[in-house]
Amino acid sequence: MALEGVKNIALWFMRPFQPRTKHYWRIVLLCFVAASTFWLLNALNKSYSTQTSYPIRFVYNDRQLVPIKPLPQEVDINVTGKGWKLLRKSLRLDVQPAEIYIRDLPRNNYLLGSALRPSLVNALDGLQLNFVVTDTIYFDFDPKVQKRMALRLDPSQRLTDNLHTIVGPVRINPDSITFTGPASLIDSLPNPFLLRLPEQSLVEPTEVSVPVNYDYQSLVEADVEEAQVSVNVKGLVPEERQLLPELVNVPEGAKLSLRPSIVVVRYQVLQDSVPALNRTAFKAVLDYSRFNPIDSTLVPELVQQPRGIRNVQVWPNRIKVSRRK
Repeated sequence: MALEGVKNIALWFMRPFQPRTKHYWRIVLLCFVAASTFWLLNALNKSYSTQTSYPIRFVYNDRQLVPIKPLPQEVDINVTGKGWKLLRKSLRLDVQPAEIYIRDLPRNNYLLGSALRPSLVNALDGLQLNFVVTDTIYFDFDPKVQKRMALRLDPSQRLTDNLHTIVGPVRINPDSITFTGPASLIDSLPNPFLLRLPEQSLVEPTEVSVPVNYDYQSLVEADVEEAQVSVNVKGLVPEERQLLPELVNVPEGAKLSLRPSIVVVRYQVLQDSVPALNRTAFKAVLDYSRFNPIDSTLVPELVQQPRGIRNVQVWPNRIKVSRRK
C-alpha cells in the first residue's frame, strides 16, 4: 500500500512533463533557449570588474631602430565595463592595441606599468581602466646600421694534403658582403668576414659554392647568401739534397771535426716546375761565431736555395763540433 502511494506521487510530479502533442519537446527546448537568451542578454547589460590581458604595440622607426629581443605583446590590466564590451575585448573582436611610441634610442630598456596608463586609456573603448596589473615591461632596441665587409677564406682551414698546395690568390665572387641589422650584433661579426669551404682535401683546381653562415640570422640581414670560391691547386713532388756545409768565422789555425759532416735538405717543388729546378743553387754554412759551448754544437743555416721550393727542412738541426789536434 505504501509503495503504491509513492508511485502515485511520482506520477503526479511527472504529469506536467508528459508530451501532450507531437511537438511537445521541441516547444520545451525553444522555451529553454529563449529563457537562456534573455538571461544572457540581461547579464551582458550589467557592469563588471575583471582582470584581463590587453594587446600592446610598439611604434618606432624601423629604418633607424631594431629590437634585438622579442617585444612584449600584451599586459595585464583590471577594468570595469558592460558585459558586452568585456566579451568583445576577451574575444579580441575589433580591439585596437595600445600604442607605445619609441621615438629615439631609449636610455632605459623598460617601462613601468604606470607609464602605460595613457596609451591604455586611449585604446580602451567603452571600458574604464582601474589599474595596470603588469608591473614592468622590458625591451631592448639597438641602432640599425649597414656595414660592408671584405670576404676572405679562413686561413686556419687546411684545404690540401701534404702533397698539394694552393698556388696564387684565392678568388672570391662577390668579394664583399653588406650586413644590415642591430649595431651591437654586426660589430660582433669578424671583419673581414671569413668563409670556410666544405671539409675536403683538394687535389686539383676547384670552384666551390660556399654558403655565408653567421649568427643572429633572424636579426641580421646579408645581401649575399653564398659566394663562389676559386682555388688553384697543384701537386708537390718531395725531394732531398745532401750538402757539405761551409765553415765561416773559424779562428785562424783551428782545425775542426764535424759530426755528421753533411746536412740533408728536404723540400717540395711544384710538379710542373721539377724540370726547371736549379738543384746546384743550395748552400749551407756553419757560423763558428755562434758556437754553443754547452753542447759543442753549431746550427746549420741554409743561406742559398733555388726559387720555387717549398716546405724546406734541414737535418740535422745541430752538428757536433770538436777541435782536432
